[in-house]
Amino acid sequence: MGHDPGVPELPDVTVYVERLASRCQGETLDRVRITGPSLLRSVDPPISEAEGKRVVGMRRLGKRIVFALEDELFLVFHLMIAGRFRWRDRGAKPSRKTGLAALDFPTGTLLLTEASTKKRATLHVVRGEDALAEHDPGGLEVLDASFEAFRERLLSENRTLKRALTDPHIFSGIGNAYSDEILHAAKLSPVKLTRKLDDAEIERLHDAVTETLETWTARLREQVGDGFPEKVTAFRPEMAVHGRYGKPCPACAAPVQRIVYAANETNYCAPCQTGGKLLADRALSQLLKKDWPKSLEELEARKRTA
Repeated sequence: MGHDPGVPELPDVTVYVERLASRCQGETLDRVRITGPSLLRSVDPPISEAEGKRVVGMRRLGKRIVFALEDELFLVFHLMIAGRFRWRDRGAKPSRKTGLAALDFPTGTLLLTEASTKKRATLHVVRGEDALAEHDPGGLEVLDASFEAFRERLLSENRTLKRALTDPHIFSGIGNAYSDEILHAAKLSPVKLTRKLDDAEIERLHDAVTETLETWTARLREQVGDGFPEKVTAFRPEMAVHGRYGKPCPACAAPVQRIVYAANETNYCAPCQTGGKLLADRALSQLLKKDWPKSLEELEARKRTA
């Protein structure tokens, strides 16, 4: 299965914002060159208004990256799956194939690229905090919230844990990759329903969310150092289960399993998270119907006899 690089999530976006701030904050945005026709999704105010304005702040809004300019002007970038920023020497030209935009500063040029045929990355230019707030999906910022607020948000709807964690209206900045890591750390099944959790499980989940996001943010900061994040990907060798289908779980050495749905893949460890039970993969389930193996042992035995 070909891997998309994955949507940058809270740890990656946090580090992007910090490194962008170190290069762009206080600098004047001299020129904006847009080369990707699908990138700019807003008309008023025009992008030309951003030129000649100083960057007064950088912030994260869910998985979006926001440049705050003078006169309450904001550039709101959503990188989606394959959008990436690159810091280059001033005047660098965007590539014909992958280039979407170039932002020229006195100190260098920030290129926005998208290595995918489907151009999904977006830029909205908005004026004022109220207009900016419309781009916030409203998910809880877990690292700033109390356990009570986390619990309340988690139980606000009866969803599978995977869906609840990755819903930007429920929690901010958590996507496919880190939700897999969080659920493995919490030893919880991705398909368990939120309202079926007991108090101890909610506590484990909360601990796993904060620890996973904090650990990975610190790790990515360390990897980037004073440089600029060039290798932003949802698939990292140090991950426990995400993107590691068939490889041994670091906790118990059982092969990591997956559920594939649409373009998404959920990875989990059956012994650690589901009491050894395999979760029905729709693509396979349709094929196997009643033949779907109910346990890891049965699947392994079937592979050996196949």
